[in-house]
Amino acid sequence: MVKPFQVVAVGGTFDEIHAGHIALLSKAFEQGKKVIIGISSDSFADRRKGKNKINHNYGERVANLKQAINRKFGPVIYEITKLDNEYGPAAKSTMVNALVASSETAAKINGLNKIRRENGLTPIELIVVDMVRAEDGEPISSSRIRAGEINSSGKLLRVKTRKQE
Repeated sequence: MVKPFQVVAVGGTFDEIHAGHIALLSKAFEQGKKVIIGISSDSFADRRKGKNKINHNYGERVANLKQAINRKFGPVIYEITKLDNEYGPAAKSTMVNALVASSETAAKINGLNKIRRENGLTPIELIVVDMVRAEDGEPISSSRIRAGEINSSGKLLRVKTRKQE
């Protein structure tokens, strides 16, 4: 299979690995010969999600992601980098050709490409992956998994009541 890009980037917190993460990674490995995976540092995750909002520290998240990649994709070429901001290496790297993002985070590409232009770089392409939905039609997310609403595949574990919404 011919891959259209030399290097693609994808990023996230990757606290509870779920079907949405696998869909993002699948698209990234399909599109790029090499994939740079940015994982939020503990301090960046705290700033974005709030203290005590994630279950795993950076080292655990990296180890869990490596396990999932090995199990789901086998031998693929990737690099993991620590994210301390929204854009990571995609903002400054001449190597990154495309960004794979969920439909939820795709709007950030405008900010990324603005920074790239300011750094004298060409804009990168955006590859959008639709949000993977749980049984209830709502997006699968790590926060829903942490709350015990769904499992990593999107199977409902308990029904939300009006009070929980």
